[in-house]
Amino acid sequence: MNHEIEIHLEWTGPLTLSEARLQSNESDWGVYQIYGCHPIYGVDVLLYIGKAERQYFGERLAQESWWDDVADPKQLKVYLGRLAGEIAPDDETWCRNIDRAERLLIFVHRPAWNAQKNIGRFDEDLQQVHVFNWGAHRSLFSEVSGARWTKRLNTIQKWGVFRSTDKRAATPPRRVQFDK
Repeated sequence: MNHEIEIHLEWTGPLTLSEARLQSNESDWGVYQIYGCHPIYGVDVLLYIGKAERQYFGERLAQESWWDDVADPKQLKVYLGRLAGEIAPDDETWCRNIDRAERLLIFVHRPAWNAQKNIGRFDEDLQQVHVFNWGAHRSLFSEVSGARWTKRLNTIQKWGVFRSTDKRAATPPRRVQFDK
């Protein structure tokens, strides 16, 4: 993969679980995040990131039941992330990008209730991905880069801290070279 893939998500929320289950309009597909009470991490924390792919948020959320086990399921807050940008992608690209965004967001943010937290075999697929979170993205980082969170940068051969012996602003620092 040679080119950068930018995925823009426009987030709305908070919604109650009941309100989120009613989301079934043409644009109601994408990634969702759920906040609530966790016995270890506390109250109102990120519990889960999921995706509604080839189905509406309302349909997808109706299939989940894990929140019956949370301490206070009536206090759950749902945020919905819809794919956004200048040009709508074809269906296959749309689904791939939602899948990529979900995997990268889960790996980086490690929600308490998500079982899948390792990029593993998807590492190469995510190396060029940048997810931009807009709107009410809550606790998610504004931008998440596959370059930062995958093994992409592990191949740097010579790494060193830049330093400068010349304090003048016009002189750029030199890169320190290390022997192999």
